Amino acid sequence: MWERLREKLTILADAAKYDVSCSSSGGNRKNDNKGIGDSSNGICHTYTEDGRCVSLLKILLTNHCIYDCAFCVSRKSNDVKRAAFTVDEVVELTMNFYRRNYIEGLFLSSGIFKNADFTMERLVKIVKKLRIEQRFNGYIHLKTIPGASPELLTEAGLYADRMSINLEMPTESGLKLLAPDKSHEDVKKPLGFIQDTITQFKDEKKTGLIKRVPKFVPAGQSTQMVIGATPETDMEIMHSAAQYYKNYSLKRVYYSGYIPISYDSRMPVIGSQPPLLRENRLYQTDWLMRFYGFEVKELLNEKNPHLDTDIDPKLSWALRNMDQFPIDINTADYNMILRVPGIGVTSAKKIVQARRFGRLRSDQLKKIGIAYNRARHFIRCADSPYAINEPEANHIKSLILAESNSKYLKIPQTQLSLF
Repeated sequence: MWERLREKLTILADAAKYDVSCSSSGGNRKNDNKGIGDSSNGICHTYTEDGRCVSLLKILLTNHCIYDCAFCVSRKSNDVKRAAFTVDEVVELTMNFYRRNYIEGLFLSSGIFKNADFTMERLVKIVKKLRIEQRFNGYIHLKTIPGASPELLTEAGLYADRMSINLEMPTESGLKLLAPDKSHEDVKKPLGFIQDTITQFKDEKKTGLIKRVPKFVPAGQSTQMVIGATPETDMEIMHSAAQYYKNYSLKRVYYSGYIPISYDSRMPVIGSQPPLLRENRLYQTDWLMRFYGFEVKELLNEKNPHLDTDIDPKLSWALRNMDQFPIDINTADYNMILRVPGIGVTSAKKIVQARRFGRLRSDQLKKIGIAYNRARHFIRCADSPYAINEPEANHIKSLILAESNSKYLKIPQTQLSLF
């Protein structure tokens, strides 16, 4: 019995590793009435050698699937070992792993067998059993099955901390190329329904007419795109992400570099490693949009549809907009300080607070914690020397790259000698 369960775990945990949208940020379920587990501190993660974040218990209910998506390891035409957990097996595994202190939560997804409601019903049974029968208060991230009924989605949202549904490809045309049976509309409907229900529960709580309003998906929703399987530009990818952030108040959009699984004439021929550098640049751009006030059109446009590989997107934007620099660190507003390469959100707030007590010098900025060697090209402070001729963008870029320890690019010695 245990050997068969271990075999299932091996198969279904391996199949789940391609889903990277497993963050637990935002979970705040508390342990009351002597239940088991507490998600107030989130879920533990481990990291694979290629940098992917993987939850400690991250499994599929089954890798059987009625769809034949060209990019998916569980596609019905792919010759892989198939397995399926029962509802009780997932509950037992989760509780046993938790009691042994191996995990702090569950990330549960599934291939689609029979139909969407049949699959979603079993996912709901698992989380319901964990919450009610086992009194498990740990973090639960549940995948939404496209096409599932609103009733099942509502019930799932009462027991899960976060729900997510994969967009798969950044554009509808890319999805139709590799998964002709799927549509982005099938993703938008449940995203919209869950977001509307979250809003409804919040409004009911505000009115105070209902004494106790249950939590509904308290950690919000997220989605995931596969990057590199279809020919979208970085600009198209980020415009798509911005649209979903705006329309559905998503907590995160995840970008998963395409990993070749099996040969298909529609798929690009790349090496065995996913495009991790591109993936990293997309995450950096996503961060700038969410926390630094940048719009997609500022970072990517028709003239620059792809992100630079040798420098991060914030530095790339600054070098293309040198007419806005240098800024006076003692007078510039907070939003402009945020746009300086080498200055993050925390440092920008510290600068605004500190300059209330006097003009800031370079040594003070270093103590605040900014990356001064990078930022110095774009700012002026109290002790900055007056420069008649400002250096050009290419010159600054070369200096920054020469000073950095980037593993992605080493400046040839002949080029360094020019400066």
